[in-house]
Amino acid sequence: MAELTDSDGVLPKQGIRLGLTAADKWDAVEQCGALLLELGAVEPEYPPTMVERERSVSTYLGEGVAIPHGTDAARALVRRTTLGVLQFPRGVDWNGGRVHLCVAIAAKGDEHITVLSALARILSEPSQAERLRTATTVEAVHQLLASVEKGSNA
Repeated sequence: MAELTDSDGVLPKQGIRLGLTAADKWDAVEQCGALLLELGAVEPEYPPTMVERERSVSTYLGEGVAIPHGTDAARALVRRTTLGVLQFPRGVDWNGGRVHLCVAIAAKGDEHITVLSALARILSEPSQAERLRTATTVEAVHQLLASVEKGSNA
C-alpha cells in the first residue's frame, strides 16, 4: 500500500489513474473507493459508503465528471483529505449521462466544501473539463487540478 506523507498534498500524483475501463457506474465507484484505500486516505469501511451515497444521491456533476464520495457519517473513516482521479476514456453510463472522469473524494470535517468549490470552478469552464477528460499524462491532470490543491489549503 502506498502510504502518503503530508507533503503529498490533497491530490497526490500516484492518485491519478488514466486510461481505465469500468463495466458500469458501480464498478467505477468501487474503483474510486479502492484507490482511496490504496492511498491510505481512508479506513477499509469507507469504500462501501461511497456505493451507499451513490444509491441515495447521484454524484454526477455534468461535463462528463462524477465525484464519488462517502456518506456524511463516513467522514469519521477518513484519515486525511485526499482526492483520487480516475479517467475512463470510453466513458461510463451514469443514469443517462456519460462520465469520463471520476474525482474520488475523502474529506475530513467540512474540508470537502472547499475542494468541491475549487473543482466546480474548473468544471464551469467547458474547455478545462474537456482537457481533464482527454488528458494523456498524470502531469497534465495534476496541473489542471492545481487550483483544487491550492483551494483546499487556503
